[in-house]
Amino acid sequence: MTIDVIDLRGFYSQRVGAVARRLISHGVMRHWPDTQGQRLLGLGYPTPYLGLFRESCERCFAFMPAAQGVLKWPTARPTLSTLVDEFSLPLADAAVDRILLVHALEMSDDPDSLMREVWRVLAPSGRIMVVLPNRRGVWARTDSTPFGHGQPYSRSQVTQLLRRTWFTPIAWSEALFVPPIDSGWMLRSAMAWEKIGAALSSPFPGVLLVEATKQVYRGIPAKRERTRLIPALEPALVPRPLRRE
Repeated sequence: MTIDVIDLRGFYSQRVGAVARRLISHGVMRHWPDTQGQRLLGLGYPTPYLGLFRESCERCFAFMPAAQGVLKWPTARPTLSTLVDEFSLPLADAAVDRILLVHALEMSDDPDSLMREVWRVLAPSGRIMVVLPNRRGVWARTDSTPFGHGQPYSRSQVTQLLRRTWFTPIAWSEALFVPPIDSGWMLRSAMAWEKIGAALSSPFPGVLLVEATKQVYRGIPAKRERTRLIPALEPALVPRPLRRE
């Protein structure tokens, strides 16, 4: 189920959305501290997080799926966002070095096809970062936030999807241990919730962050020919020379 781009913008303009943006941004930057000179694509609704990379990247732009809608980004500069068909991205093969997927995979009707298209446009040495709602988390159980819409994932489900679509997971982290409650005290203590949840290895974070690399060469399972042992039998009918009387 796709959520409208207006609702996404509205969520990030609220206090809960601002806290979620800050906490997820910390996790993204831990994975990608240096993107100097990289070509970075954001897919889904990544604009709350692309500002982290806009000044350091060679190119930084956003693709928003047609079913979701598009908003101008950045607001006060030339537009770097556009509306696309998520299964046919307007890029050449191996065109970008990094891809950040936010509010994308869980909203897609065909995650496998989406990830194969991501694989196509990613450079052989490139990496992807996927931000997904955690199936076991509280944020996926309420529809008051975008993380409560679409299909949440467990760690094993994400791993299977990535491997099935020719990616190798290399790093994991979590964010949003704080409950999605619009309370001043709760939101002010969000960073303490994050530290406690990470220290205790809590299984209930709101989102999963997974970094993966592109598999350029995939092994093809070898089929071993089974040797059939056929006994040596003499033919039943063998022509014989005629006897001379």
